[in-house]
Order: sequence, then structure tokens, then C-alpha cells
Amino acid sequence: MRTALILLFLLALAAMPGALLPQRTLNANKVADYIAEHGWWGRLLDKLQFYNVYASVWFASIYILLMISLVGCLLPRTFEYAKALRTKPVLTPRNLARMPHHSESTVDTSPDEVIARANKALSGWRKTERIEDDGTRTISAERGYLRETGNLVFHFAMLGLIIALAIGKLFGYEGQVIIKADGSQEFCNAGVLPYDSFQPGLLVDGTGGSPFCMKVKSFDVNFLDTGQPDLYRANLEYQSEKDLTSGKWENYGLEVNSPLRTDGDRIYLLGHGYAPVFSVTYPSGEKRTMDTQWRPTNQTTLLSEGATKFDPPGITNAEERRTKQIAVTGLLAPTARLHGTLLDSSFPDLRNPMVAIDVLRGDLGIDDGRGQNIFVVDQRMIDTGRLQKVARQNLEPGGEIKLDDGTVVRFEGVKRWVYLQVSHDPAQVWVLVFAIAIILGIGASLIIKRRRLWVRAGPSADGRTVVEVGGLARTDQAGYGEEFERLSGAVTGGKN
Repeated sequence: MRTALILLFLLALAAMPGALLPQRTLNANKVADYIAEHGWWGRLLDKLQFYNVYASVWFASIYILLMISLVGCLLPRTFEYAKALRTKPVLTPRNLARMPHHSESTVDTSPDEVIARANKALSGWRKTERIEDDGTRTISAERGYLRETGNLVFHFAMLGLIIALAIGKLFGYEGQVIIKADGSQEFCNAGVLPYDSFQPGLLVDGTGGSPFCMKVKSFDVNFLDTGQPDLYRANLEYQSEKDLTSGKWENYGLEVNSPLRTDGDRIYLLGHGYAPVFSVTYPSGEKRTMDTQWRPTNQTTLLSEGATKFDPPGITNAEERRTKQIAVTGLLAPTARLHGTLLDSSFPDLRNPMVAIDVLRGDLGIDDGRGQNIFVVDQRMIDTGRLQKVARQNLEPGGEIKLDDGTVVRFEGVKRWVYLQVSHDPAQVWVLVFAIAIILGIGASLIIKRRRLWVRAGPSADGRTVVEVGGLARTDQAGYGEEFERLSGAVTGGKN
């Protein structure tokens, strides 16, 4: 047990870097920034797997050693407990007066009647009757064996919980996706690509997920006058595996802490935000409209920032196209509040939307085959002069900017988006079962008290019966005094 406690402490200590340092499975870009900022120290931590703590060799080693230690601790204790259950209560001590609880009295009833009363009073106790060499009759009784049962249940449940969590990390996965809340975007759980971010289990490659599809028809939100949200509800339509062939769609109102469960997966509502709709009309008359989501920078007022990127149509020459790509970047305020020309938001709901935008033209760096952060432009393109700012303005819905080459950038309006998480954990039911067992086990081990009681009844010199009762609490003695007084009074017929 000492070894198990030391390993449990080491496991908690080893988990601390996972909370203090950025983790690659959660935010790979943040890890890269951290390494670049801290130089050799950041690279050393990377080699030591500190950016992927829970999948590291050293964390897994402690985890496995803890399980082995718990098994090595619990099996002998279980065998000893099973042996103790088959063993009769211990012999009655010769000198009961040395017990912490003791009473002695002389009664007119026979030893047989005293023993009969004791058996009745000790109903539910494990007890054994014995006859000593001088003919004195005794009873040895014990109670509270379920305390050790609760202790064993607690530790076995802890071991089961560790194993269940490990199974979840091996075969489970989590993925996050942003979906526009107007029914125009359909998400299907078909591999890794549909997700914006995906954290697979150690034995998951992303191809064996439960097949289902969903789309968000609308999003209901209600804010109090203070700006605090009172209601979030994403109105979903979804198809489980059995519905994919029939084409049937089911409705579900997805709320915070009320996930949709389908085919072993759970879909959670994590948040929401806004996607400004911009259109670009080129000198040729061709028009492109984009509604890329922007991320909130202020969770209270939902002031958001982002970048909406356009590739010019009709240009096949790559070099020429890279000089005419357009990005609209800046801030979106759902309820605009101006400080001069500086835009801020005073409320999170769409009461008076406005954007403060910069229009950039040139090379966005989207043709090099590498993924880009959708919320920002590549700063290297700006630093090298390949992407230049050509306009800046605050716009309300319907407002527009005309660039020097005749291109018109128009702010069309705002759409809502919701942030969803898909979670799959094949061991989640067992995690719940073992967690409940831990609570029940530790509750039993704390509430139930181990105690012993002995009764000796033998003839006295005057022909009456001498009754001795002794008691011993195997654990905390609190409360045993009253129980002992009650039992000893029942054995002696109320005479002390």
C-alpha cells in the first residue's frame, strides 16, 4: 500500500506539466510558439515529451506501475479477508476487566437463560458459543466486517476506474467543429478531415468512427440585460447510422450540458460566435461571397476578430493571381459602440452590428500547400511586402468600400455559428460504475465500525449467575460506549 501511495503521488506530480505547459493534442500552434519562444529549453522539453504528457513513456510507466502495485496490494488483502470471514470470532479473554468497555453483574437467572438473552441481543453479529473448562459458558461476537468490504470495493473500484480511463484514452477520440447555424452546412463523421481539430486515442487512426450526419438549422440565444447568457440552444437535424440509408432526419435541441447521444458518440455544445458576410465584386463584374467565422476576443461582449480571404476568379496564371488575392481583416461588434473611430462592442447580441476592417491585397500565402489559420493572415506576407493594406473603414450592414482598381468590398450582414464537440469513449459507462463504487466503498469504510463483544456467564458461590460483558472497538471508539451499554443491559436483564 505504501508503494501504491507513493506511485499515486508521483502520478499526480507527473500530471502537473500537462496543466502548466501547452499540449500538442490540444493546440499544436501554441506548442510551436512556446518552443520558438524558449529556445533550447523548449526543445529539451519537447524531446522529454512534456508537450504530450499523457501519452509519454514516463507517464505511462508510472500509470502501469500503479496498477501493478494496486493489484499486488489488493490480492493478498482479499485472500486474507476471505480467510477471516471463515474464521470463528476469537476466544473470550480470561480477564474481561481489562477491556476498554466492561460490566459485571450477578443475576438470578441461569447461565443458559443469560446466553439465550445474549444471542437474541446479538442478532446480526457473527458469534460463537464456547464452554470453558470449568463449565462457564461464553459468547464471542464480532461486527463490522463490511468495513473491510467497503475498503476493498473502494480500492478495486479505483483500479477499475484507472483501467477504464486508460481504455478511453486508447480507443476514444474527441473532435471539434464549427458549423454555421443556418442549415447550409452539413457535417458527417467520416474520418478526420471534416473536423477543425481532432484528438484521437492512442490506438485510433480516425477512420473507425460511428457514422452519423448533422446540421444546425438555427441557434436560439437569450441574454439578460447584464449580457449574461440565459439560454443557448442549437436546433439540430441529425441522422444516425440506421437513418443514413433511409434519408430520415431527427430533430434535437442541443443545449449546454445536455449532449446528443447517437451510436456511442456524444455531441456537446461548447460555444457560439459570428461570421460576417462579405462580398467582393471584381472589375469584371464577377462576385464572390464568403461567410468565414470570426473568433470572439471578448467573451462578455463577443467582440470578434478574423480574416475572410478571397481568391480572384478567372486568373489561371499563378503569379498574377498571387498579386490580386484579397483578405478582409479586423473586428466585428455585434452591438457597436464607437470611441471616435475605434470600434468596440457593448452587448453580445446582434443589436447593431458593425465591422472595422482592413482590406489587404496581394499574396495571401494560401498556394504553398500548407494549412493556414483561418482567423489571421500570414504575417510573413505582410512583413515581406507581398501583402499590402489598401483600405481601412468602419462598415454597417450594406456598407461598402471601392478599391483603387474598381473592386468593391461589401459588408452584407452577419451569420451565427456554433462550436460543437464530438466525443467517443467506449468505457464511459464503466467509468460511471466505478466512480459510484468508489463513493459507496469509501462511504462504507468510513461509516461502519469494527467492534467485538464477549459474554461470560457462570455460577457464583451463592448459586446465582455471574455475568461479565467486555467490549472492544477495533477502529474509532466513538459511539461504541452507548451501544455497549445497551447490549450489556440486554444481556443482564437491565442489571449492572
